[in-house]
Amino acid sequence: MKRIVSVSRRTDVPAFYGDWFLRRIREGFVGVVNPFGGQRYRVSLEQEDVACLVFWSKDFTPFLDHLEALDRLGYRFYFNYTVTALPSVFESDVDRPAALRTLKHLALRYSPAHINWRFDPIILSNISDSAFYLRAFESLADELEGLVERCYFSFVAFYGKVRRNFKDIEKTRSIQVNEPSEEMRIDLANQLAEIAAEHGIAMHSCCGDYLLGERIRKAHCIDGAIIERLFGPSEIAYKDKGTRPQCGCTESTDIGTYDTCPHGCAYCYANANKPTARQSFAQHDPSSAFLGHSKAQSDAWLAALQEQC
Repeated sequence: MKRIVSVSRRTDVPAFYGDWFLRRIREGFVGVVNPFGGQRYRVSLEQEDVACLVFWSKDFTPFLDHLEALDRLGYRFYFNYTVTALPSVFESDVDRPAALRTLKHLALRYSPAHINWRFDPIILSNISDSAFYLRAFESLADELEGLVERCYFSFVAFYGKVRRNFKDIEKTRSIQVNEPSEEMRIDLANQLAEIAAEHGIAMHSCCGDYLLGERIRKAHCIDGAIIERLFGPSEIAYKDKGTRPQCGCTESTDIGTYDTCPHGCAYCYANANKPTARQSFAQHDPSSAFLGHSKAQSDAWLAALQEQC
């Protein structure tokens, strides 16, 4: 049965693991460990089994040649492309100028409809207040006018590990992260939506239904309707299955692994800490079917799965 494959909410595969992913494509499958229950399973990546690949990244530059290979193999895909205005203390290991150049390239190579621009998350602080975001968003929206149709955004979620990261920043850098009231978030969101509309961009709120209104729609980062718009009617019935409260995503299978992304973003929920993720990246074995695990471990798991069949 065809499925949408998410690549990946849990780590930045296009920026760091492109060779591994293309190897998995050529071998026709990938191994996945459920991050919540620990179950292990094998996911087909054969072209006839994949309805669409949905890629997530802060910089697709290292992945461009791989996209051409996927095109030649007949895979269908679109992009969740994160370009924020965050100060480097929150998002330090991203080459934003390169990312913007590549976003423009993808919009011209494929189409603006292939790209969800993710201005996400918004972190309000004493160095990034509302005025900061309005200026930065105006600049980005002006630069991306005609190249994107949709902008997806949210305010940072204060998960436990994220709150700990912010407290470390507050102690070491004297930066105060604020938790704005709902009224403040609604006001800023509507101002951003007004700017977006002036540049022909529709704003979509990710997991924040309280922000929905005349100018702000509900986000579907993985969206069966977008897939059908891009590639025509599907022989399978897409259904919504969000990953957290108020998530509007269509059901998909994510093939990433937590604690493997070396971007080092302070707001990331998918990494326990930067050193752990960087160590995982340094020890990465591109021949392993399971991202973030050794080839020996991976082969043992695959053998066990084979015995269960």
